[in-house]
Amino acid sequence: MEDKRKIRIIEWEDLDKRKFYMFGVFMTMAIRVSVYPFTLIRTRLQVQKGKSLYSGTFDAFAKILRAEGISGLYRGFLVNTFTLISGQCYVTTYELTRKYVAQYSNSNTVKSLIAGSSASLVAQSITVPIDIVSQHLMVQGQDMGRFKEPPGGAASGPARRRLLMGQTKDVMVQIFRLDGLRGFYRGYTASLMTYIPNSALWWPFYHLYTEQLSYVTPSVWPHLLVQAVAGPLAAATSSTLTNPMDVIRARVQVEGRHSMLQTFRQLMTEEGVWGLSKGLSARVLSSTPSAICIVVGYETLKKLSLRPELVDSRHW
Repeated sequence: MEDKRKIRIIEWEDLDKRKFYMFGVFMTMAIRVSVYPFTLIRTRLQVQKGKSLYSGTFDAFAKILRAEGISGLYRGFLVNTFTLISGQCYVTTYELTRKYVAQYSNSNTVKSLIAGSSASLVAQSITVPIDIVSQHLMVQGQDMGRFKEPPGGAASGPARRRLLMGQTKDVMVQIFRLDGLRGFYRGYTASLMTYIPNSALWWPFYHLYTEQLSYVTPSVWPHLLVQAVAGPLAAATSSTLTNPMDVIRARVQVEGRHSMLQTFRQLMTEEGVWGLSKGLSARVLSSTPSAICIVVGYETLKKLSLRPELVDSRHW
């Protein structure tokens, strides 16, 4: 008899792929719309010098809303929507890698760790150029306490990169003129060092929390509710562990000049170890609702995409 407290994972071979991709695009877009303001706030907090503009997440939210309106919280959003492509590549790589690793290991932790890492590698290769452009749009026209143009003269170095970059086309042209094609992959290594560990940690922690919660919560709780609690816990854990690298990544991509090591040294000199925690609250605040949306949405997506003959075999 099946143990209804044990949450069965829906694997790749259980899915109707046509439904999976069709529903997946709508789910991903809904998630991005809901969490984008926190992503923008996190980026601005991470690249400002000290507390030159914003003292924290809620201060940034209030100031942006007051000065720029709702549209200010969605600067660069249209460019960012192109990451829908990387999102679909991510889930496909994740599911296919789990299927492949299952041939060699039955451990869910091993499958999740390897699949999460592989999926992030593929997704970041597509996402980084989009992030580069959207991040410049996020901080467009902002004095972050770092890129001040000298009075009476043309800017140089980092300041030259921040000459109030225009809209999307102008941003792309300026990046290309300054750095060529490699400019669109500025911070690529930093992104991999941020998001591969984050993804590699999120999935094992998610399945671990799901498994543990399934045995300590009331048996009447739906599996989807248990998973909705496990998701934010996993997101908060992985976000906290990888935030220092995320701060360095954001600065490398927006400043454009320093290497990761130089950026780290500069950050430590100017702001000390606490500089590595910049944007953490915004990151956790953005990852928590997105984790709930991802978990509820993704698990529901997989349920809706189940092959018809398997629908009755899953307990929800």
